[in-house]
Amino acid sequence: MSTRTVIRGGLVITASDELHADVLMEDGRIAAIAASHTPAAETFTAERTMDATGKYVIPGGVDAHTHMELPFGGTFASDTFETGTRAAAWGGTTTIVDFAVQSVGHGLREGLDAWHAKAEGNCAIDYAFHMIVSDVNDDTLKEMDLLVEEGVTSFKQFMAYPGVFYSDDGQILRAMQRSADNGGLIMMHAENGIAIDVLVEQALARGETDPRFHGEVRKALLEAEATHRAIRLAQVAGAPLYVVHVSATEAVAELARARDDGLPVFGETCPQYLFLSTDNLAEPDFEGAKYVCSTPLRPKEHQAALWRGLRTDDLQVVSTDHCPFCFSGQKELGRGDFSKIPNGLPGVENRMDLLHQAVLDGHISRRRWIEIACATPARMFGLYPKKGTIAPGADADVVIYDPHAEQVMSADTHHMNVDYSAYEGKRVTGRVETVFSRGVPVVTDREYTGHAGHGVYTPRSTCQYLT
Repeated sequence: MSTRTVIRGGLVITASDELHADVLMEDGRIAAIAASHTPAAETFTAERTMDATGKYVIPGGVDAHTHMELPFGGTFASDTFETGTRAAAWGGTTTIVDFAVQSVGHGLREGLDAWHAKAEGNCAIDYAFHMIVSDVNDDTLKEMDLLVEEGVTSFKQFMAYPGVFYSDDGQILRAMQRSADNGGLIMMHAENGIAIDVLVEQALARGETDPRFHGEVRKALLEAEATHRAIRLAQVAGAPLYVVHVSATEAVAELARARDDGLPVFGETCPQYLFLSTDNLAEPDFEGAKYVCSTPLRPKEHQAALWRGLRTDDLQVVSTDHCPFCFSGQKELGRGDFSKIPNGLPGVENRMDLLHQAVLDGHISRRRWIEIACATPARMFGLYPKKGTIAPGADADVVIYDPHAEQVMSADTHHMNVDYSAYEGKRVTGRVETVFSRGVPVVTDREYTGHAGHGVYTPRSTCQYLT
């Protein structure tokens, strides 16, 4: 049975345009758009009409970096696919790309199947997968080709975490060479994990055990060095490269230099690096543990370079790296030894609002907000124009956003399954009001109306910046 909804009178914002327009949704897709109060718009008829006067109408967010149920440091990320995707919907995100994990000694397919089993039937919004490659060998390389063919077109490698996810330069080069042939995109966690482990050992031997030392041992220069090395390995392989969670001025400079040289190199940052700093890591009474993530938070002066990179397109995407661990019982595993604090922050619910605040603060424009949070991640990971825009034929993933509503971020009011907010007490202006996922309202006038199982797995094409 056909279901039609029309959203009238809002300011429709995409990465390329702003227009006061009416949007007609039918059978899960955008059917038509017409300027408000025009004869074309007046022809729109629907069972349901939403008044968006004074509001923005924006594409649902695409968060291309989440870790639901991730095993890490002897525990698991506290958000399941059910709780995490529900929180994402509350925050105006309608698609996530999560990371399936290959364990050492096991195949890519085994890891991917395990993540399908975790997510299937549990998600409130649509989802896709990247593949973490922890064990590069001849069989793994062949599996990469098969995964690209079926819509898992990006592969994450780690220069950090020796003994867990770490790949050496030879393994990285082999995977990059394969991706150069099969059209996949290598995503890199760029930190020199071998050197960092030496600094961790030395810090603990000196009795430096508090959370703030997590930031001090994971030096910005070691992020920059690894970023440079990843770029050069990709250049040797003739492969594209996407560097995840860029946090440091020096790493941005490496990306900018590569892009100035015409290399297919891309970078992502996250809200925590734009809004938080080492001041948070240094909070007393072990509170700093809440802010332990890798790459780590940097001194505040790094934020300017990240904002500048977003404006100049040396950084293209803002994702969350959502990987929450409760303070009680999980972050506390590292009391007395910062190296045992599970690495990760909650943020999937906060990203769209924080970036809207950045618009108000003058860091980015409204269209750039939509570009870095919706359109570019969709293009980068082969989901556009199905996702990331409001255009005829696109999925009806649409958010009615109130740019004037004020809110105070807090664990008391968020919907993520974690006992603290990284942005506790932060006042922002702008709030999600209603969210449609494929034309179905999952948040309606600030009430959750979605359900587990609505979200479907979405295969991806290859990176659309390389065609």
